[in-house]
Amino acid sequence: MSALLFALVAAFALSIGARDQLLIADLRARLGPSPGLIATVVAVAAATGALAGWAGGRFAALLSVNTAQMFVALALLLAAVELAWPNRGKPPAEPTRSLFAIGVALALRQLTDAARFVVFAIGAALAFPQMAALGGALGGAAAIATGYVLGERLRLLPHRAVRLGLAAIIFIGAIIIGFSVRLA
Repeated sequence: MSALLFALVAAFALSIGARDQLLIADLRARLGPSPGLIATVVAVAAATGALAGWAGGRFAALLSVNTAQMFVALALLLAAVELAWPNRGKPPAEPTRSLFAIGVALALRQLTDAARFVVFAIGAALAFPQMAALGGALGGAAAIATGYVLGERLRLLPHRAVRLGLAAIIFIGAIIIGFSVRLA
């Protein structure tokens, strides 16, 4: 149960102001409300979150305990770098109405975002990667739905400061885990 809660909170919190959330907010503002759009983006976010948790568990099963823990530290370090990286994305000038194209673009952005790296790490670190996959799916879907609901108002929030604070917390966690593995 802890894997589910950790992954859910991590996927939601680390998606604040992320590239994927801003993209969906911009599309919602430009294209207007669309049941097809919200269904597509929630399904894609749930799928990538579940994939990250499942892949973390599968990967950890192939490694020794110390190697898996070091890999968790590396995934957290990558998440911290992605969180700290400035997001200079601009709203699309001519957004597509193709739900398939939007889904593919969203999935590609989410495969390398901080939230999925952390869900991957949780799936690798905790005993039940299935619960991490479920938590990642629910948290990712909730975060992308929040971006859809807020629309253009999302750009008004101070997400840069929040993301830098989260990056510092994740970085410290990665260092602590990495040193605990090296000193053990």
